[in-house]
Amino acid sequence: MDTLKQSIILFDLDGTLTDSEEGIIRSTQYMQEKMGQRIWSAEELHFIVGPPLIQSFTKEFGMAQEMAEKAVAIFRERYATIGLFENSVFPGVVELLQALRKKGKRLAVATSKKEDLAVRILEHFEIADYFEVIGGDRREVGRDNKAKVIDYVLETMQAKKDDVIMIGDRKFDIEGAHAIGIPCIAVEYGYGDRDEFEAHGADYIAKTTEDVEKLF
Repeated sequence: MDTLKQSIILFDLDGTLTDSEEGIIRSTQYMQEKMGQRIWSAEELHFIVGPPLIQSFTKEFGMAQEMAEKAVAIFRERYATIGLFENSVFPGVVELLQALRKKGKRLAVATSKKEDLAVRILEHFEIADYFEVIGGDRREVGRDNKAKVIDYVLETMQAKKDDVIMIGDRKFDIEGAHAIGIPCIAVEYGYGDRDEFEAHGADYIAKTTEDVEKLF
C-alpha cells in the first residue's frame, strides 16, 4: 500500500505510548479497599486501562454517578502520587517518535487521562518534547471525552482534518477519531486486540511500533 500522507499524528497515551496498567490497577484496588468493596484481581481489572474512569466505574462496577465521582477522587489519591509512575514507555516508542519527527511529522497527544497527569508522565519519561500539544481530560472546561480532546488538539494546532490521523489501542480511540472525522491506526501491542479493532472499524491495524513507522 502507499504510505500515509497525513502530516499530523495524534497519539493516545495509556497502551500506546506507555504501559500504565500496573499503576492504574493498583490504584483501582486502593479505591476498592478504601470504599469497603471486594478487591478485584489484576486479571479482573484488565478492562480498566483505557476508558475514562468515570465510565468504567459506572458501567462495570454499577456505581451511581455520585459514588463513581467519589471513587475517582479516591483512585487519584494514590494514582497522582504513586500510580502514575508505576509505568514505562513501550519498547520502540522513542525510536518511532524520532523517526516520525525526522520525516517531518507534527506530533501531539490526545488522551482521556487528566491533562496535568499526562504532562507529568510524559515529562517524567522525557518524551514530552516530541509533542507540540498534549491534550487531555479537563472536564472543568467541558473537555470530558475522547472526541472533545481530539477536537481541542486539532483546533490548537490549526489542523485540517484530512491532514490528521490518530494512533491508539482501544475502541475509544477509534470511536473518538471517527466522531471527529479522522482515521485511526490501532496498535496491537497495547491493551486492545484485533477483534475489538475490526468490530469498531479501525482504518489500519499495526502489530508493532515498527509497523506503525512503515505506514508513513
